[in-house]
Amino acid sequence: MEELLDGFSVVIPIAVAWGEMDAFGHVNNVVYFRYFESARIAYFERIQMLDYMQAVGVGPIVASLQCRFRAPLTYPDKLSVGVRAHSLEADRFMMDYCVVSQKLAKVAAEGSGLVVMYDYKARSKAPMPELLRERILALESASS
Repeated sequence: MEELLDGFSVVIPIAVAWGEMDAFGHVNNVVYFRYFESARIAYFERIQMLDYMQAVGVGPIVASLQCRFRAPLTYPDKLSVGVRAHSLEADRFMMDYCVVSQKLAKVAAEGSGLVVMYDYKARSKAPMPELLRERILALESASS
C-alpha cells in the first residue's frame, strides 16, 4: 500500500475514531477535511512554517479546499494520509492530499487545496518568504 502514497513528501498515520461516523454508518465527509488539516499541519511543522509564522507574522491561510470521496471509511480502520506541495507562485502554492485505508487497501479520498501566504498582522495577502519557498522545494525534491 505504500506505493499508493509514492510522491507524497509527508505521510502521517491516523486511526479512525468511532465518533467520526455518522448516521449513515460511515465516516462523515467533513472529517476528511480534518484528516487533510492534520497532514497539512504536519507538513508545516516539518518545514518549520509555524515557527516562522509565530516569529514574523506571515504564514499560510487556506483559500480553497476540495475532496473527491472514493470509498467510505468505517471504524475501526487505520489510515495513512499523504500531503505534498507544488505549483509555487509569488504568494501561493497548491497542496495535494491522499487518504489510504489499511482495511480497504486502497485510496479512500483525494483532495487538493490552495494555500495563500498571509500577513496576520496587516490582515492581507503577503509574498511567499524565500526561506519558506526554499524549505518547500527542498522537502519536495527529497521525496521525488
